[in-house]
Amino acid sequence: MKRSTKILGAIVILIIAALVLLPFIVNAGNIRPALERQLTAALGRNVQLGDLSFSLLSRSLVASDITIADDPSFSSSPFLMAKELRIGVSLAPLIFSHQVRLRSFELESPQIKIMRDSNGTWNFSSIGHAADRATAPSNGSLPSLPDLSVGQISIADGRAVIGTLPGHGEPNVYDHVNFKAHDFSFVSPFAFELSAKLPAGGTIHADGRLGPINRQDGAASPGDAHVIVKNLDPVAAAFLSPNAGLSFLGDFDLHAASDGQTLTTSGSVHLQNLKLRKGATAAPRPIELAYTGTHRLKENTGEIQDATIKVSDTAIHVNGTYQILEMEAKNAVLNLNITGQNLPIDDLQMLMAAAAVRLPNGSLLKGGTVSMDLAVTGQENSLVIAGPITVDNTRLVGFDVGSKIHGIAALSGVQTGDTTEFKKLRMHVHVTNSGTEVEKIDAVIVAMGEVSGSGSVSPDDQVNFKLVVGGVKAKGIGKVGIGLLTVLNGQGGAAVPLRVTGTSEEPSITADVGSIVQKQKKSLFNNKN
Repeated sequence: MKRSTKILGAIVILIIAALVLLPFIVNAGNIRPALERQLTAALGRNVQLGDLSFSLLSRSLVASDITIADDPSFSSSPFLMAKELRIGVSLAPLIFSHQVRLRSFELESPQIKIMRDSNGTWNFSSIGHAADRATAPSNGSLPSLPDLSVGQISIADGRAVIGTLPGHGEPNVYDHVNFKAHDFSFVSPFAFELSAKLPAGGTIHADGRLGPINRQDGAASPGDAHVIVKNLDPVAAAFLSPNAGLSFLGDFDLHAASDGQTLTTSGSVHLQNLKLRKGATAAPRPIELAYTGTHRLKENTGEIQDATIKVSDTAIHVNGTYQILEMEAKNAVLNLNITGQNLPIDDLQMLMAAAAVRLPNGSLLKGGTVSMDLAVTGQENSLVIAGPITVDNTRLVGFDVGSKIHGIAALSGVQTGDTTEFKKLRMHVHVTNSGTEVEKIDAVIVAMGEVSGSGSVSPDDQVNFKLVVGGVKAKGIGKVGIGLLTVLNGQGGAAVPLRVTGTSEEPSITADVGSIVQKQKKSLFNNKN
């Protein structure tokens, strides 16, 4: 019994002694060149390590000042730099044969520079290519590459700077980047998790599977992910140009799948403080949107199959195509259609505010429906919005148009109080940065009758409309003579020109009675002859 105890004690002492002496047995300095060659061969990029030491506690090699070279066609500065890299290794091969078998990589606070060329190529696309292509087979195919298989790769508290080549403005910066890959390999799919802080606030989290890595273009590797974005402000983050007028604070819950060429996405979007135009009032309530779309990765183009904004029991639909010209320029070319049929106006009040639709004297539209078929085209900072809008059976509460017209006592004799009732309103709008043109106005207003004409609204909200009210009886025009009154009433009324100036919130409406009198006098004179 005593002998067994002594043997066990000796074994324990030997183990402790071995553990104490292990960092001295493992000469990390001699291992470093081999490890650099192994990583360089696997990544196809020159990898340099600083001082290398062995940590018994974590069973890892600890390297300081690691750098991974960039694609030379992009930059001579490093693609990645980090103060510390922990490389988990298997102990037995390391101790007895000085072979490095990798278990894990842990990068602390790395700085990563990601660039996209104008032809759509990313600087990380060539990761995994052979470092020396002179060894390629004579048939032109790529040489076989060593696979880098690691149980876990992690990046903690990284910083990613994403820009374009050539550069346009400031690049996008993502802080607190955290990434984990489980059972990583170049030749088979692996699970991953990613989180980061977005520029100007907000967060992104994604998890899914990626791979196998495309050896000719890493950016074309297939993958599948669930993506959650919180509190994205696209204007403050410089994803959207402030000149476009569109702004919001958004939450996204998306599913994205890529075959390496096309990214297919679908999901829901929760928008707060939505503004559709400059000078608009933010929508007072959140807006929910569901969408499906595809994006061509190399071409940086995409298609929105359908984006649906629910409005009560009906919906506004958006579909079409887009092309992102330059990531840093924050400029895209859009070709979209916005359609909606018989949408309840009461439910559209918040969207009207977000679109900077101003009504006179603080009035409100109540009841009725609106239909639209609008085309949105051009670059995002100079969009053109054009198409027909139809309004049926609505009331403008807080504004009596009949009492506001100068030069006519009453167009129809109907007293409407503070409300103007529209039986119908048809018009064609054309909206640009230079203002809004409204053509083909065709309306039936209870207090006035049939109204037609056209006009414009300038960027500073100055209105200039020329309208014609048909079938106005002479009793509303004033003292024009007994003979002329008889002729006007006998002809079923006159067409009265109206001029609308001022602003949309405080319009000035004037009837050109003089032109009516002159026309009727000329008509009487010709009849007598």
